[in-house]
Amino acid sequence: MSATANSTKQPYAYVAEFESASDLYHAAEKVRDAGFRKWDVHTPYPVHGMDHAMGMKKSWLSAIVLGGGLTGFLTAFVLEFFTQVKLYPTVVQNKPTNLFTVPAFFPVMFELTILFSAFATLFGLLIVLLLPRWNHPLFESELFSKFSDDGFILVIESRDPKFRVEKTRELLESAGAKSVELLEA
Repeated sequence: MSATANSTKQPYAYVAEFESASDLYHAAEKVRDAGFRKWDVHTPYPVHGMDHAMGMKKSWLSAIVLGGGLTGFLTAFVLEFFTQVKLYPTVVQNKPTNLFTVPAFFPVMFELTILFSAFATLFGLLIVLLLPRWNHPLFESELFSKFSDDGFILVIESRDPKFRVEKTRELLESAGAKSVELLEA
């Protein structure tokens, strides 16, 4: 058997191009109202209100940043307090070696809070977004290559439970898509 006989391509997504940001906005509302979950829009510039049209909720990133910041703050506090008060009490100008010396620890606590928040943001995004990803099926699409220049693109992935080849195409066409492309992977 040849390699091409074994490799049957499956639909990956529908890629639809719209005439303007306004058309894309209204199409996003229709796709949201149809109940799709695995879809996204791509535009050459930010479109005000698109997150509302897509039905997006508050980002989870703030919770990851908060967790990283609290971890950094507590790490700094424990390390400084343990080493400067309990393990090796450092008496400077007759200042007490107890919890009242905490103000001296603020610069390091602040810096570690910022550092751990930044690392939590970076690594949280890399893990959740499954990056780095060197190749993506969307890169093969003729329509998708337009989005960074002058295209307004809506992509509905086939892994969405509501995805049906014919019905999804009909939805995109009824939403006013200028052209629709079935992308296979």
